[in-house]
Amino acid sequence: MILETGLMSEEPHLLVETVDDTILVATFNRPDKLNAMSNELMRLLEEAVDHYRETPELKVMLIKSHGRYFSSGADLREGGGAKGFPTRGSQIRETHRRLPSGMRRVWDEMEGMEKPFVVAHHARCVGGSLEMSLSCDFRLAAKSASYAFPEAKFGVLPATNGVSRLVRIVGTHWARWMITANMPVDADEARMMGLVHKVYPDETFEEDVLAFCRHLAKQDSEMVGASKVAIELAKDLPAHQAASVERLVNSSLMLSPHYKDLMMAHVASIGKGKGG
Repeated sequence: MILETGLMSEEPHLLVETVDDTILVATFNRPDKLNAMSNELMRLLEEAVDHYRETPELKVMLIKSHGRYFSSGADLREGGGAKGFPTRGSQIRETHRRLPSGMRRVWDEMEGMEKPFVVAHHARCVGGSLEMSLSCDFRLAAKSASYAFPEAKFGVLPATNGVSRLVRIVGTHWARWMITANMPVDADEARMMGLVHKVYPDETFEEDVLAFCRHLAKQDSEMVGASKVAIELAKDLPAHQAASVERLVNSSLMLSPHYKDLMMAHVASIGKGKGG
């Protein structure tokens, strides 16, 4: 299926398609604009996220792009300038909280939804697109990918959850490197610091990403959703309370008839010498 993908007078800002009936693929499609995240792109991305949430058959959402940038971040031509500069601190804070593009709302929905999001960086990923990526469950990089928060060049912070999510993923040590020192990192550095899960060769990147998404789509949906909730809770709790969370979540999962069916099938396969 193909969702509505953009303004009729120009190339669509986002391409959306379904692969294997289980994977929803959203592709940034503004290579001539370095895949800058326009209001139109954000509108279509939010539509895709909503469709993903409301369609049980869809198990994985993959976000990718093409061109020499994964994305240069928010499209600055759609805001700013002398007339766009705020004059009060409260105005700035409220703008960050309720961005017209809906970025914070979409990022929060992606992080909170009990379905997995995968983002695939084939090239440079900066600013708002990196903030989006921090809200995804899995970040996959090609060898040629790189990462940066350019906001420091303007004397400000990445404030669409950039600081808060980056610290939770890579810790204060590397957050200072990328934000305070305004240092870019390449794909291997990003893997070392925990920013991305896996780095693949450029030559096989698309195939490797799709293979991972197909593997992820085969996982039990109830387990995947419950694991997102349990992991988010566990990271903020003392160890003994986190252990209670995992017991509580598993007690629900193990009462499902699906668990019994899967376990019996596994035991049967062991009996036939096929287990492992």
